[in-house]
Amino acid sequence: MTVLPDDGLSLAAEFPEVTRAQWQHLVEGVLRKSGASEATGAGAEEALSTPLEDGLSTRPLYTADDAPGGGAGYPGFAPFVRGGTPRGGSPAGWDVRQQHRSADVARTNEAVLADLENGVSSLWLVLGRAGLPVSALPAALEGVYLDLAPVVLEAGEEFDEAARVLLDVYAQRDVPAAQVRAHLGADPLGLLARTGDAGPTAALLDAAAAWAGRVGGDHPGVRTLTVDALPYHEAGASPAQELGCSLATAVAYLRTLTTSGLSAEDACRQLEFRYAASADQFTTIAKLRAARRLWARVAEACGVTTDAAAQRQHAVTSSVMVTRRDPWVNMLRTTVATLAAGVGGADSVTVLPFDHAAGLPDAFARRIARNTSTILIEESHCARVIDPAGGSWYVERLTEELARAAWAWFQEIEGAGGQEAALRDGVVGERIAATWERRREALAHRREPVTGVSEFPLPDEEPVRRDPAPEPLSGGLPRVRRDEAFEALRSRSDAHLAATGERPKVLLAALGKAAAYTGRTTFAANLFQAGGIEPVLVTVAAADPAGAAEAVREAGAAVVCLCSSDAVYAEEAVPVARAVRAAGARSVFLAGRPGELRESLEAAGVGGYVAVGGDAVGLLAGVLDELGVK
Repeated sequence: MTVLPDDGLSLAAEFPEVTRAQWQHLVEGVLRKSGASEATGAGAEEALSTPLEDGLSTRPLYTADDAPGGGAGYPGFAPFVRGGTPRGGSPAGWDVRQQHRSADVARTNEAVLADLENGVSSLWLVLGRAGLPVSALPAALEGVYLDLAPVVLEAGEEFDEAARVLLDVYAQRDVPAAQVRAHLGADPLGLLARTGDAGPTAALLDAAAAWAGRVGGDHPGVRTLTVDALPYHEAGASPAQELGCSLATAVAYLRTLTTSGLSAEDACRQLEFRYAASADQFTTIAKLRAARRLWARVAEACGVTTDAAAQRQHAVTSSVMVTRRDPWVNMLRTTVATLAAGVGGADSVTVLPFDHAAGLPDAFARRIARNTSTILIEESHCARVIDPAGGSWYVERLTEELARAAWAWFQEIEGAGGQEAALRDGVVGERIAATWERRREALAHRREPVTGVSEFPLPDEEPVRRDPAPEPLSGGLPRVRRDEAFEALRSRSDAHLAATGERPKVLLAALGKAAAYTGRTTFAANLFQAGGIEPVLVTVAAADPAGAAEAVREAGAAVVCLCSSDAVYAEEAVPVARAVRAAGARSVFLAGRPGELRESLEAAGVGGYVAVGGDAVGLLAGVLDELGVK
């Protein structure tokens, strides 16, 4: 047996040292052979990079040279990148916070008690126009051990009354003021972003400042203000825009609180930040780490150097990523997002149920949501290590780059007069709209795939039906979803099915042998089904345009897509296209790219191409129009 010397050498010490330039040279060869790029040196490495939002990119390789200088520090110490406390979020894991938004008090109370009995550790209650009536709050909390389960409110313009009612409930239940754990949830600028109505803003800011001064002394466990970044995320903001808006909002709240008489340190203790966690796990991890660093910088500038500068974070799984079709896949998305939130150091995590987009969740959906956190904490032990991503050259670099991009956006907002002015003047809305338009383009071209919607849909699956939820606040920034364009197409197909008894159809004319057409028929079928269009496969022998025409006549097909290999297309595509057009097909597509055949194919009647990177939404909408589907 060979014994390795105990001299601190790595197992790779006996191998020759390899330079980045040598690796890039090997990459050059691979790219040239594949025909992907002729780039050399750093350009070859760049060819393998993946672009992200905010002008960032993910490189194919990271080394110690890519790690930002200065380090991330230690948990519990500024800049708090690695966590707000020395021991991380909690030895027992993050706070599992469930949202409740039903207007039915009995239903809410039943759900609240079930959640608390089965793993949830705090409650998030949506009150007012978008949820439970404020007056029903005491009944909704009946049977809840308020000294054990913190309560978080979201009451919009009814914040003042909701705060009074909640603290009255604590007093009536004889919970000592020092033991009250609650968050009153004032967010005047978040409400402005949601509704576009600036009327209540000033009064709500004054009320929040008054409550902060009132609870700051005798209720040390109560926070007053939420810095909610969800309105921006749900309008389509990039991660840096979400961070920058949250930072500008928090600074505005600090100004209000300190003007009312609170010290900067006490003002910081009154804030909790709410961020979205998506299935893009590394971006979510980096975003939460960057958020703590950014806030620590603001606190430092305000003279706060104690642990009050540590940002208190509440992460919520993204509603933008959840889908209405095939909602079961949302369980996988929220699991990845919850993992990222926990690894990123969130203090509290809310897992939106998989049927969130369908309406009010049922008991099964709430159970799956709360058990997602439980499995990650108890079985996967995700909370046992503080900042598990720390030291990853990729994550550290992404954290640094995201923080810089967010700080630039924050400075731009401040230059525009602050968050309130930027919302009123449309600065925030216009920038976010431009970002979402770029992302919507990527979704339409399926560069950002949505499993179960734009990829691998199940058109005949029975939709999940739930009781309708209260209408969310609206009038300000829009609410977007990744599935919205494809959902509109599928809804047209559903209406056609209800009216006629069948779905719109497209005929897939598979030319030649199975080995030639299978790949493209599979691709084309998947794409057409994403728009609710049923593919009908017909095989046609090579060199048989008459057979293809007969198949079209028998099926009465108005839309036909030719599917085969490039070699078969070179010989047969043009005569087959002419034949099927002559047989009555109004639109003819070809699966793949035309290459040198484009001119002759289009002269023969081919009007479009079903290929990777094409505008799937535009193509599918055109087909539905051609088929008369309203």
